[in-house]
Amino acid sequence: MGVAIRTAGDGDRELIVRLLDEAFQDDPVSGWVFPGAEDRRAKHPGLMAAFTDIVLAAGRIDVTTDGSACALWLSVPAGEDHDGDAEDEGPAQVREAVDPENERIEMIGRLTAAVHPTGRAHEYLWMIGVAPGRQGEGLGTALIEDVLDRCDRESLPAYLEASSARSRKLYERLGFKPAGPALDLPDGPAMWPMWREPGPHRPE
Repeated sequence: MGVAIRTAGDGDRELIVRLLDEAFQDDPVSGWVFPGAEDRRAKHPGLMAAFTDIVLAAGRIDVTTDGSACALWLSVPAGEDHDGDAEDEGPAQVREAVDPENERIEMIGRLTAAVHPTGRAHEYLWMIGVAPGRQGEGLGTALIEDVLDRCDRESLPAYLEASSARSRKLYERLGFKPAGPALDLPDGPAMWPMWREPGPHRPE
Protein backbone atom coordinates (compact mmCIF):
# COMPACT_ATOMS: atom_id res chain seq x y z
CA MET A 1 0.00 0.00 0.00
CA GLY A 2 1.47 3.33 -1.10
CA VAL A 3 1.55 6.46 1.02
CA ALA A 4 -0.17 9.45 -0.61
CA ILE A 5 2.01 12.59 -0.42
CA ARG A 6 1.39 16.20 -1.39
CA THR A 7 3.29 19.48 -1.17
CA ALA A 8 2.23 21.66 1.75
CA GLY A 9 1.27 25.29 1.25
CA ASP A 10 0.80 28.31 3.50
CA GLY A 11 -2.63 27.03 4.50
CA ASP A 12 -1.00 23.97 6.05
CA ARG A 13 1.22 25.99 8.41
CA GLU A 14 -0.78 25.26 11.57
CA LEU A 15 -0.92 21.53 10.74
CA ILE A 16 2.84 21.33 10.13
CA VAL A 17 3.73 23.25 13.30
CA ARG A 18 1.46 21.05 15.43
CA LEU A 19 2.82 17.89 13.83
CA LEU A 20 6.46 18.89 14.39
CA ASP A 21 5.77 19.99 17.95
CA GLU A 22 4.15 16.67 18.84
CA ALA A 23 6.80 14.62 17.04
CA PHE A 24 9.79 16.37 18.64
CA GLN A 25 8.59 17.05 22.19
CA ASP A 26 10.55 14.00 23.42
CA ASP A 27 13.44 14.31 20.97
CA PRO A 28 16.87 14.45 22.66
CA VAL A 29 17.87 17.66 20.88
CA SER A 30 14.58 19.42 21.68
CA GLY A 31 15.09 18.35 25.29
CA TRP A 32 18.53 19.95 25.23
CA VAL A 33 17.28 23.21 23.73
CA PHE A 34 14.43 23.37 26.27
CA PRO A 35 15.58 21.35 29.32
CA GLY A 36 12.49 22.04 31.44
CA ALA A 37 9.35 20.12 30.46
CA GLU A 38 7.02 23.03 31.18
CA ASP A 39 9.25 25.48 29.32
CA ARG A 40 9.45 23.07 26.39
CA ARG A 41 5.68 22.71 26.18
CA ALA A 42 5.32 26.49 26.15
CA LYS A 43 8.10 27.50 23.76
CA HIS A 44 8.83 24.50 21.56
CA PRO A 45 5.85 25.22 19.25
CA GLY A 46 7.33 28.66 18.53
CA LEU A 47 10.61 27.13 17.42
CA MET A 48 8.80 24.67 15.16
CA ALA A 49 6.80 27.59 13.73
CA ALA A 50 10.01 29.47 12.95
CA PHE A 51 11.45 26.43 11.16
CA THR A 52 8.20 25.89 9.26
CA ASP A 53 8.13 29.51 8.07
CA ILE A 54 11.73 29.33 6.86
CA VAL A 55 11.10 26.21 4.79
CA LEU A 56 7.72 27.35 3.46
CA ALA A 57 9.49 30.46 2.16
CA ALA A 58 12.73 28.94 0.88
CA GLY A 59 12.21 25.20 0.46
CA ARG A 60 9.50 22.59 0.27
CA ILE A 61 7.42 20.72 2.82
CA ASP A 62 5.98 17.34 1.88
CA VAL A 63 3.06 16.04 3.93
CA THR A 64 1.06 12.83 3.83
CA THR A 65 -2.46 13.51 2.66
CA ASP A 66 -3.86 12.35 5.99
CA GLY A 67 -1.71 14.91 7.82
CA SER A 68 0.15 12.35 9.91
CA ALA A 69 3.73 13.02 8.76
CA CYS A 70 5.76 15.76 7.10
CA ALA A 71 9.28 16.37 5.81
CA LEU A 72 11.02 19.76 5.48
CA TRP A 73 13.51 20.03 2.61
CA LEU A 74 15.84 22.75 1.37
CA SER A 75 17.64 22.62 -1.98
CA VAL A 76 21.21 23.78 -1.34
CA PRO A 77 23.04 25.02 -4.46
CA ALA A 78 26.67 24.24 -5.23
CA GLY A 79 29.09 26.50 -3.44
CA GLU A 80 26.58 27.61 -0.81
CA ASP A 81 28.58 29.23 2.00
CA HIS A 82 27.02 28.38 5.35
CA ASP A 83 29.28 30.85 7.11
CA GLY A 84 27.96 33.84 5.16
CA ASP A 85 26.39 36.92 6.68
CA ALA A 86 22.81 35.74 6.10
CA GLU A 87 23.50 32.45 7.83
CA ASP A 88 25.22 34.29 10.68
CA GLU A 89 22.09 36.34 11.28
CA GLY A 90 19.62 33.49 10.93
CA PRO A 91 20.19 31.69 14.24
CA ALA A 92 20.14 34.96 16.15
CA GLN A 93 16.91 36.00 14.46
CA VAL A 94 15.25 32.70 15.36
CA ARG A 95 16.39 33.07 18.97
CA GLU A 96 15.05 36.61 19.14
CA ALA A 97 11.70 35.54 17.71
CA VAL A 98 11.23 32.43 19.87
CA ASP A 99 12.98 32.95 23.22
CA PRO A 100 15.65 35.69 23.44
CA GLU A 101 16.93 34.41 26.79
CA ASN A 102 17.68 30.92 25.46
CA GLU A 103 21.15 30.91 23.91
CA ARG A 104 20.81 27.25 22.92
CA ILE A 105 18.33 28.17 20.18
CA GLU A 106 21.02 30.22 18.48
CA MET A 107 23.77 27.75 19.34
CA ILE A 108 22.07 24.79 17.66
CA GLY A 109 21.71 26.78 14.44
CA ARG A 110 25.35 27.86 14.43
CA LEU A 111 26.71 24.41 15.30
CA THR A 112 24.76 22.62 12.58
CA ALA A 113 25.64 25.29 10.01
CA ALA A 114 29.33 24.90 10.85
CA VAL A 115 29.36 21.19 9.95
CA HIS A 116 27.07 21.44 6.91
CA PRO A 117 28.94 20.32 3.76
CA THR A 118 29.59 22.90 1.06
CA GLY A 119 30.73 22.70 -2.53
CA ARG A 120 28.10 20.40 -4.03
CA ALA A 121 24.44 20.96 -4.72
CA HIS A 122 22.28 18.70 -2.56
CA GLU A 123 18.90 18.21 -0.93
CA TYR A 124 18.90 18.95 2.78
CA LEU A 125 16.39 17.15 4.98
CA TRP A 126 15.99 19.72 7.74
CA MET A 127 13.36 17.86 9.75
CA ILE A 128 10.93 15.01 9.43
CA GLY A 129 8.06 14.54 11.85
CA VAL A 130 5.58 11.72 12.31
CA ALA A 131 2.61 11.93 14.68
CA PRO A 132 3.45 9.93 17.84
CA GLY A 133 0.55 7.55 17.32
CA ARG A 134 1.62 6.76 13.75
CA GLN A 135 5.33 6.14 14.21
CA GLY A 136 6.65 2.81 13.02
CA GLU A 137 4.24 2.58 10.07
CA GLY A 138 6.78 3.53 7.40
CA LEU A 139 5.41 7.04 6.81
CA GLY A 140 8.76 8.72 7.37
CA THR A 141 10.49 6.27 5.06
CA ALA A 142 7.92 6.93 2.33
CA LEU A 143 8.39 10.69 2.61
CA ILE A 144 12.17 10.41 2.39
CA GLU A 145 12.20 7.86 -0.42
CA ASP A 146 9.95 10.10 -2.50
CA VAL A 147 12.69 12.74 -2.57
CA LEU A 148 15.58 10.27 -2.76
CA ASP A 149 14.07 8.80 -5.92
CA ARG A 150 14.23 12.28 -7.46
CA CYS A 151 17.80 12.69 -6.17
CA ASP A 152 18.75 9.49 -7.98
CA ARG A 153 17.08 10.66 -11.20
CA GLU A 154 18.89 14.01 -11.03
CA SER A 155 22.18 12.66 -9.62
CA LEU A 156 21.85 14.79 -6.49
CA PRO A 157 23.27 13.90 -3.08
CA ALA A 158 21.25 14.38 0.10
CA TYR A 159 22.25 15.51 3.59
CA LEU A 160 20.75 15.55 7.09
CA GLU A 161 21.60 15.54 10.78
CA ALA A 162 20.19 12.60 12.74
CA SER A 163 19.05 13.70 16.19
CA SER A 164 18.67 10.26 17.74
CA ALA A 165 20.17 6.78 17.46
CA ARG A 166 16.81 5.48 16.24
CA SER A 167 16.58 7.93 13.36
CA ARG A 168 20.23 7.35 12.50
CA LYS A 169 19.50 3.66 11.90
CA LEU A 170 16.59 4.54 9.64
CA TYR A 171 18.74 6.85 7.55
CA GLU A 172 21.48 4.25 7.28
CA ARG A 173 18.93 1.83 5.79
CA LEU A 174 18.12 4.49 3.20
CA GLY A 175 21.73 4.80 2.10
CA PHE A 176 23.01 7.65 4.28
CA LYS A 177 26.52 7.39 5.72
CA PRO A 178 28.40 9.44 8.33
CA ALA A 179 29.58 12.81 7.02
CA GLY A 180 32.29 13.41 9.57
CA PRO A 181 32.39 13.00 13.35
CA ALA A 182 29.32 13.25 15.55
CA LEU A 183 28.35 16.74 16.66
CA ASP A 184 28.34 16.65 20.45
CA LEU A 185 26.14 19.41 21.85
CA PRO A 186 27.66 21.05 24.96
CA ASP A 187 26.41 19.10 27.99
CA GLY A 188 23.92 17.44 25.69
CA PRO A 189 23.24 14.67 23.18
CA ALA A 190 25.01 13.92 19.93
CA MET A 191 23.83 14.68 16.43
CA TRP A 192 25.10 12.74 13.43
CA PRO A 193 25.75 14.53 10.11
CA MET A 194 24.89 12.09 7.32
CA TRP A 195 25.38 12.19 3.55
CA ARG A 196 23.90 10.08 0.77
CA GLU A 197 25.40 9.83 -2.68
CA PRO A 198 22.84 9.39 -5.47
CA GLY A 199 22.24 5.82 -6.51
CA PRO A 200 21.31 4.38 -9.89
CA HIS A 201 17.94 5.56 -11.09
CA ARG A 202 15.27 2.88 -10.85
CA PRO A 203 12.97 2.93 -13.90
CA GLU A 204 9.29 3.60 -13.21
